[in-house]
Amino acid sequence: MNAYTEKYLIEGPVGKIEVALDLPDAVREQGAAPRGIALVAHPHPLYGGTMDNKVAQTLARTFVGLDYIVMRSNFRGVGQTEGTHDQGNGEQDDLLAVFSHLREKHGGDGLPFVLAGFSFGTFVLSHVAERLAQAGTPAQRLVFVGTAASNWQVANVPQDTIVIHGNEDDTVPIQSVYDWAAPQELPVIVIPGAEHFFHRKLHILRRVITEAWRV
Repeated sequence: MNAYTEKYLIEGPVGKIEVALDLPDAVREQGAAPRGIALVAHPHPLYGGTMDNKVAQTLARTFVGLDYIVMRSNFRGVGQTEGTHDQGNGEQDDLLAVFSHLREKHGGDGLPFVLAGFSFGTFVLSHVAERLAQAGTPAQRLVFVGTAASNWQVANVPQDTIVIHGNEDDTVPIQSVYDWAAPQELPVIVIPGAEHFFHRKLHILRRVITEAWRV
């Protein structure tokens, strides 16, 4: 499915947040009802992570292909987003602001929503998911790719969370993901030959998520 992308700025807790809205063509041009909304979080900003990271874009395109309206945003200090890196704490507040904007503009309270993160984005979204669940608005599902379990205190997640990792990831060793997932009895989908950024494996990543959505 083709998509339309629009980038603009919204108000956040400490200033402007740069966002990208990805709309399925059927939603934009034909007024079709979306299946839901999805919020995508990118890798660590101090190591070059942006909302245009290829894995973050793959997550966005995957959910557009599943008929979701998708929003990505740049973390503090990245692109046109104001503020400075806050170790994931302020970033949680920012993503909650982005989520509120997305829900208000494109679905109100009637659409299910997905949280999909890559690397550092999984850490931030794990705590965003906790806060949303505590507020009585749990996500339909979480999708975590390259979960940053070796570097950050990733929170526990629901048991239907889709956790995907590359067996050749030397940025986040896969054993650290097993150690985080095992106490929660979470399955981990392993993509053979994939390193942290899924070079030449993005098509497999997209297929795995799409197939999981059919279950």
